[in-house]
Amino acid sequence: MGQEASNHVGESTLPQTLENRSLEAVAKLILEGKARHIIALTGAGISTAAGIPDFRSPKTGLYANLRRLNLPYAEAVFSIDFFRENPHPFYILAKELYPGQFHPTVSHAFLALLSDKGLLRMLFTQNIDCLERAAGVPEDRIVEAHGSFATQRCINLDCRAPYPDKEMREHVQDARVPRCTQPGCGALVKPDIVFFGESLPPRFHELGRLPATDADLVLVLGTSLTVYPFAGLPTMAPAHVPRVLFNREAVGDLGSRADDVLALGSCDTGVRKLADALGWREELEERWRQLVGDAEADRQLSQEELLAQAESRSRSSSSSSDNRDYSDSDSDSRKDNDQPPEIGGALPLAEAEVNEIASEIAAVLKLDDADEEAEPETEKADQPETKAEKADPVEDNKTVVDTTPHRTEDAGTTDSDDTKPAQLVDKPQI
Repeated sequence: MGQEASNHVGESTLPQTLENRSLEAVAKLILEGKARHIIALTGAGISTAAGIPDFRSPKTGLYANLRRLNLPYAEAVFSIDFFRENPHPFYILAKELYPGQFHPTVSHAFLALLSDKGLLRMLFTQNIDCLERAAGVPEDRIVEAHGSFATQRCINLDCRAPYPDKEMREHVQDARVPRCTQPGCGALVKPDIVFFGESLPPRFHELGRLPATDADLVLVLGTSLTVYPFAGLPTMAPAHVPRVLFNREAVGDLGSRADDVLALGSCDTGVRKLADALGWREELEERWRQLVGDAEADRQLSQEELLAQAESRSRSSSSSSDNRDYSDSDSDSRKDNDQPPEIGGALPLAEAEVNEIASEIAAVLKLDDADEEAEPETEKADQPETKAEKADPVEDNKTVVDTTPHRTEDAGTTDSDDTKPAQLVDKPQI
């Protein structure tokens, strides 16, 4: 179960707004009508129970597919330049991730419930899975910071025509590359996901200051807060605005303020505890089961229980002092990069975040390469040798992309290979 006390501020530091640093105090603030402009910030952790493949596991279909593609470097699958040259690897990956295969979690349902009650000011998400929409959060209450699969369009800057949803789904299901159907165009079509080499959606820049100007409570769910400028959003909230973190570990500067509450554990566990404190638990569970069905709800609960058991065994094998030191060192490693971003339009195009997916893929592929080196030559001979078929490049001489690399402090993604970019940016989370 998660903790509900700040790990950073001392017990002697009294909250300014909350009665105390607990989910019960947060619930009281909401029930008394003192939190009616709630900002929610979500990352990949909110979708874990939905069954979306984990890029860290070498046994998932995503990794198996990527391993066969012989990419020049792992991040190429999310590079707009590589996509123009060869879009096939991305569409192989897209087939595994496309919306409609996964169902919202109880955390998604809770955010939709906040919206129904008129309490959700805005939901900022790093995810591209569209599960917030599927849960019932209205489109005008969502800012998809890294884009999503919800819409798609031609990549030719002189065209940019939208592409029909039905045709897109058919192409993705068959792992076929769609092309623009506008007369005289025929350029590639891509989901409106932010790739390396692209700028963030205008909507993010238009509404990115809401945590600073129109929030009375900030909820942070399932994000590592290492990808900028999204990671700077919680720091923009005024000091008196309570911030609640639902995550498996402390991240960013959450816990450093007097009104921070840390509910450490799975997002779904923390959300259920808050729903209990609000007296909304029965309503939440009923809503969620009606949304996903009993079979899917039971599957998610079973998965959550198995994960909790695994984590419990892991904790029992490590001393509490080791865990505390790990968290502190993780925080220290990011302190120089933990500054509020310039949310306006000042950041260069190469800020375009293309989330943790690529770095995770890179780590797995490196592990795979190491494994292959240790395998007998007879086993290597069984590995596929053909490269993914290249598509004809799209000629778009007017497209100007700032590809100056932008590094965030995301360890484990550097490489000296001359075929890779000198530095990497972060990518949209799944």
